[in-house]
Amino acid sequence: MQGPPDDSRTNLALVHVGEPNAQPNRPVQPIIAFDRKELMQILAVYGRKVGTGEWRDYAMDFLKDRALFSIYARVSERPLFVVEKNPKLRNKQGQYMVTNQQGRVLKRGHDLAQVLRVLDPDLMVVG
Repeated sequence: MQGPPDDSRTNLALVHVGEPNAQPNRPVQPIIAFDRKELMQILAVYGRKVGTGEWRDYAMDFLKDRALFSIYARVSERPLFVVEKNPKLRNKQGQYMVTNQQGRVLKRGHDLAQVLRVLDPDLMVVG
């Protein structure tokens, strides 16, 4: 029966290999995301609705031009609501928007807390 190998006979070599597809001159594409404060506001509404049994799941998508928080009532292909952040619209009608399952804009604006009130009218707005 053989025991564990003797440490004096074991030769280990660590080799660092560069990334195979690294392209040094290619710029990194920025993505749009919700910041911590925005996520806390969205998750506060989401948590209340999950607690009442109205909503069950969510998904987040961070794209190059917008961020999406999709809300599902149950397992389905289409979200019940989508909270969208699109910074390109910041100086126009507002960067935040809530759409329904049919894609209709329910509320749009500059203040996320005000926009989220369309999802939970009893929600207190904290500035």
